[in-house]
Amino acid sequence: MKLAGRRRYTMKLSPQWIRDFVDPTVDDRRLAEDLTGVGIAVEGISGAGADAVFEMEIGTNRPDAMNHYGVAREAAAIYNLPLKQLSAFSRQPSAKPSPKSFPITVEEPALCPRFSARVIRETKIKPSPTKIARRLALLDQRPISNAVDATNYVLWEMGKPTHVFDMDLLEGGRLIIRRAKDGEKLKTLDGVERRLTSEDLVVADAVKPVGLAGVMGGFDTMITDKTRNILIESAWWDPATVRKSSRRHGLHTDASHRFERGADFEATVLSCDLVAALILESGGGESVGNVVDVVSRQIDLAPVVLRVSEVRRILGGYLEAGEIFRILKKLGFTVIPEGQADAQFRVHIPSWRLDVEREIDVIEEIARLHGYDKFENTLPAFSGAVVELPQAAMDAGLRGRALALGYNEAVSLTFISHADAEKFCSASVLEVENPLSEEASVMRTSMAPGMLDMLAWNLNRDSENVRLFEMGRVYELRGGERVEPARLCLGATLAAVKASLPVAGVLDVSKGEHAAAAEAFRSFKGDVENLLAAFAYGELGFDRETAEYFHPGRSARVLIDGAVVGQFGQIAETVKAERKLRQDVLLAEIDVERLHVVGLRTVRFAPLGKYPAVERDFSFVFRDEVEFEAMRRAVIGLGIPELREFKPVEIFRGGAIGTGKYSILLRVKLQSDEGTLRDEQIAAWAAQIVAALQGLGGVQRA
Repeated sequence: MKLAGRRRYTMKLSPQWIRDFVDPTVDDRRLAEDLTGVGIAVEGISGAGADAVFEMEIGTNRPDAMNHYGVAREAAAIYNLPLKQLSAFSRQPSAKPSPKSFPITVEEPALCPRFSARVIRETKIKPSPTKIARRLALLDQRPISNAVDATNYVLWEMGKPTHVFDMDLLEGGRLIIRRAKDGEKLKTLDGVERRLTSEDLVVADAVKPVGLAGVMGGFDTMITDKTRNILIESAWWDPATVRKSSRRHGLHTDASHRFERGADFEATVLSCDLVAALILESGGGESVGNVVDVVSRQIDLAPVVLRVSEVRRILGGYLEAGEIFRILKKLGFTVIPEGQADAQFRVHIPSWRLDVEREIDVIEEIARLHGYDKFENTLPAFSGAVVELPQAAMDAGLRGRALALGYNEAVSLTFISHADAEKFCSASVLEVENPLSEEASVMRTSMAPGMLDMLAWNLNRDSENVRLFEMGRVYELRGGERVEPARLCLGATLAAVKASLPVAGVLDVSKGEHAAAAEAFRSFKGDVENLLAAFAYGELGFDRETAEYFHPGRSARVLIDGAVVGQFGQIAETVKAERKLRQDVLLAEIDVERLHVVGLRTVRFAPLGKYPAVERDFSFVFRDEVEFEAMRRAVIGLGIPELREFKPVEIFRGGAIGTGKYSILLRVKLQSDEGTLRDEQIAAWAAQIVAALQGLGGVQRA
């Protein structure tokens, strides 16, 4: 459906109000289910009878359905019932448009192709009738006065925003639709004085702006208890202009929400008449002259050619031409048959459906009203075999290992800010042409910002033990070309890593308060090693050349056969403070593209050794700058085939150990597949190991 993946607009509608225009025999609950089935989602029902309210989520591409009459139109199509005409509710007699009733000048016809107005004199401002006030209150709309409530009532009834001015406060007795002047000011109905620019479109009298076009009216010409003469205005505004003004001034109103998405061009006169009828009915007075209707240019939606064969091909079912005709006619489309060989129609789009532009859009309308559940479940025609993507097994293996380690898969936005792009990666960025905000203005160059945002989101909601992973792509410019390398990102809170630590393990007993953090880092390092264990590398190594956003003492870079494939560690204190993280977090980012080149390790069965293994411990004192990685490389470099394991057991500082040095207990495991090891063999290998460690400046302890 077109609605899938779109943002949705939450609002309340009254089923009793909907029934003013259509008479379905079903109850409110069934009506809600059937509306939801065609994409007009009813998320819940509160109240009962005349007080029942539908909690609705309407796709933002469907402003025509953000009102009672629009939903009634959908119900009429669902149940094949007649739809009562809105004009029946207007007590105003139809009159020929006359631009002489009230002077209106449109200086920007491209931005305001139609402006309609009607004058009411000698009316009385008072509270609205009970029916109107009650219906508005059901929708969480605060009743104000009969004139203002009339505009709100018509908005929620037919979806067309209107506005009422105190005509006596309009200086010069005329309206001008123009661009604002730079620095010009307008105090809007919310009491805020706003500084305008030449990019704003305004409704002005002969002296000053009196409304921000399509967004909000002005405070100085609003309806008060003293108002006696009213000018009702209903216009069609350029959606892009309204959207920019709304964002520029931080004003999102019910009117701007609809104008931004395209209002009904043909509804301006009718909406004026409906508002006038409500005001006259409650406050009395006289409608003076004909409706003023200034049309600068017509907005006609191009007709669409609809082929019945294409409907059947795409929907996979046999629909009669009569059923297609019925559905479209009920939705307000004008359908004209044409052509004989391939039955087809010329479909004229109604003025309220600006979202329908192509044949496929019309087919979607047919499908949703016919009912997706009525089409048979069939597979598309296909010849050949299913071809798996070359990296699918590797990616599935990474996902499976991450899940097995207790990480939950998450998905973050692919947009980040310029500041994050500079902090987390030095690559050239891809700019977003029309960004949602400065915080989402470039394509991500690293997955770290998104992961940190997700961890912060969980921590801010008192979820302390969090482990997340994300697989996706980053976006860079290399040599003028766009590249999208695959990445894997792990993120975990310190509390989550601590909770998974075994009781026993390597522990630096001299570090005191830092011991737990160091232990957590080593555990997180183990997760990274576990992820990479599935790949066919020769040697896995680590060094300390990590980015500045990592903690300098608890981070490492990952190398496979000498090539860098990622980095991991605890996030630096400065970054933690900037992003307001409520506890320390650990993060890893792995270059999946490099892993694809390495390929998966072939799993082979190897029986357990028949001969006993021998363990030997070596205690050495090293300078602080000598790391275990150097020891490991030195010992592995000896090429002893019987060496099965080399690991640190305990680290100690202080006591008899001098400043700038530490003592480390190292354990080796030796085993042969051919026989029991002899003492002289073990002694010879031990001597080689001692010599290799002494070559690093180590001093063996007795």
